[in-house]
Amino acid sequence: MIRFDNSYARLPQGFFTRTAPTPVSAPELIALNRPLAQRLGLDPDWLTSEAGIAMLAGNALPEGAEPIAQAYAGHQFGGFVPQLGDGRAVLLGEVLAPDGARFDIQLKGAGPTPFSRRGDGRAWLGPVLREYLISEFMAAFGIPTTRALAAVATGERVIRESVLPGAVLTRVASSHIRVGTFEFYAARGDKARLQLLADHVIARHYPDASGPGDLLQRVVDRQAATIAGWMALGFIHGVMNTDNMSISGETIDYGPAAFMDAFRPDKVFSSIDAGGRYAWNEQPNIAVWNLAQLASCLVPLMGNDDAAVAEATRIVHSFPDTYQREWLTRFAAKLGISAPLAEDEALIRRLLDLMAAEGADFTRTFAGLSMGTARNEFTRPEAFDAWAADWQARVSELRDARTCLLRANPRRIPRNHRIEAAIEAAREGDFTPFQRLDSALRAPFDEREEWADLALAPQPDEIVHRTFCGT
Repeated sequence: MIRFDNSYARLPQGFFTRTAPTPVSAPELIALNRPLAQRLGLDPDWLTSEAGIAMLAGNALPEGAEPIAQAYAGHQFGGFVPQLGDGRAVLLGEVLAPDGARFDIQLKGAGPTPFSRRGDGRAWLGPVLREYLISEFMAAFGIPTTRALAAVATGERVIRESVLPGAVLTRVASSHIRVGTFEFYAARGDKARLQLLADHVIARHYPDASGPGDLLQRVVDRQAATIAGWMALGFIHGVMNTDNMSISGETIDYGPAAFMDAFRPDKVFSSIDAGGRYAWNEQPNIAVWNLAQLASCLVPLMGNDDAAVAEATRIVHSFPDTYQREWLTRFAAKLGISAPLAEDEALIRRLLDLMAAEGADFTRTFAGLSMGTARNEFTRPEAFDAWAADWQARVSELRDARTCLLRANPRRIPRNHRIEAAIEAAREGDFTPFQRLDSALRAPFDEREEWADLALAPQPDEIVHRTFCGT
């Protein structure tokens, strides 16, 4: 039995539509995240049974589920869309874990909803496997994120640019409430529902928050920490619209997400980000922009006067200082410095400048600091050597430098070419590369000879230049 307690479904009409997933013809389990199932208090063996797979595919509803599609709006590439909503996802319900923690269980690719805007509501196999691998890697590294409980092949085809195999992702989150959820009601001038939503978010995520202003501050602080974590991994979300920014601070809606190989601060992968709005180095700025939209939604609840505007502005403007502290902590740890000083920022930025000038591999450079191989990533190693002399002088007396280095720098990341290779093999029915990559990414710090090839940078003909949303 699944321990459901569906608080969002108890909110009034207008927050969602009651929508059941659409059954598929021949569901087949691709992957089950057993540790996550146990964390949720679910029986992994039951989930692999015919009845469990039927639930994960959307063919059967467990007792206590109240499937809904959530309503929200959003700024997409800066332009406001007043109604978006779950167009291909159905929230089965909220599960109470054995320790009392609350989690959403959502089926992504579960068929059309009233928000599908003439779409089929389905997902093809590639984006499902991509999100599964990346989100679980992020969790292993400690970045707040939605999680992947399962991936199921549907036995059906979906039409995109071509005919592709369909799949459903079972996604777990502390909630799926977004900045765009607040925008949905703010745009309609619905202060009553704005208040209900704010009260719900405070009760669910920030129970010690004193009101809407304090709620805004908590969201700002969590997003600052999350974005700093992205930056320290060379991670590019790719589609940081306000409907893709979670109120909980979790990374959500991976879509065209990717990790840099050669370091370029203005790197973009997403095929739809022609102007570079969501480039790696723009992510902190976009986070502030998105949080300003949230602040505008909350001002009516904060007094709706000049004082409320000033307070909301002050809170949003606190992001840079919080982000900078988080950034310094993350990047200093990547140099083996567990208690950074203000002057360590210059040392970090000198290395990043060298990496950018040479196109050094982001992950391998930092991982190489503990192995003595970082200079191999530079075509002019003498430039690196000059920096390394100053770095060695800084860390020479730090007893925990090596431990810090090893904990902060993964040996392996979800390399784009490895993900694409796993997807291509899966399209032909071979899930072995996906399973191997999944296992290796769950232990990103382990030095394992059988996974050594997964730490290599791509060869020129393997480089992935563009990624796609897959919608």
